[in-house]
Amino acid sequence: MHVRRNQITIAAVAFVLGLLVIVQLRTQASEAAYAGLSSQDLTILVANLNDRNDQLRREVATLDRDLTRLTQNTERGDASINELRTDLQRVRLYAGLDAASGPGVILTIRGPIDGSGVEDLVNELRNAGAEAISIEDVRVVPGTVATGLPGLARVDGTPLGEMFEVLAIGPPDKLTGSLTRSGGIIAQLGATLPDVVVDVTPVERLDLPATDRNLVPTNGRPLL
Repeated sequence: MHVRRNQITIAAVAFVLGLLVIVQLRTQASEAAYAGLSSQDLTILVANLNDRNDQLRREVATLDRDLTRLTQNTERGDASINELRTDLQRVRLYAGLDAASGPGVILTIRGPIDGSGVEDLVNELRNAGAEAISIEDVRVVPGTVATGLPGLARVDGTPLGEMFEVLAIGPPDKLTGSLTRSGGIIAQLGATLPDVVVDVTPVERLDLPATDRNLVPTNGRPLL
């Protein structure tokens, strides 16, 4: 057992010594090769190495610039996409394609109002800055019409009855002030429809449904 261990140890030492000899010989060969070069050849060799190093530095600088440009373009692209997404959401909200939530007012109408009176209330809300309006569960969108005689008002064919609510998202103070001001729409309705009572209640949050109407134009096309 001891003899075998000694043999393994001797073999390992011999292997290491062999490696050292090979490395030494290669080093001496390289030194001998360089030693055999003239000063002019060595100058040319050094100049070539410097040129190669300069070329590598220029390539690294170019790659760094490309990386910076691509990173900036990616960041700008992400920002543009986010802006477009935000704009699209805003347009869909204004168009009534998406449900909406936010602060606003609730108009509670009691009495035999006619379709024209409902239209007047909606127009006043729009003029006062309402961003989304619904009458009961009907979202008001382009083409929504209120019709009917007093007590028989309908919106898009849906009867409203003697009592119903109009919900409007927007600045509550501004909407309330516009509706209830002296000589405003509520005062005008009181003069023409004395049996109609309109109460305005500011609220911190309203949830309005999306429209179920198809708003895709049939004849119109975007003008590009």
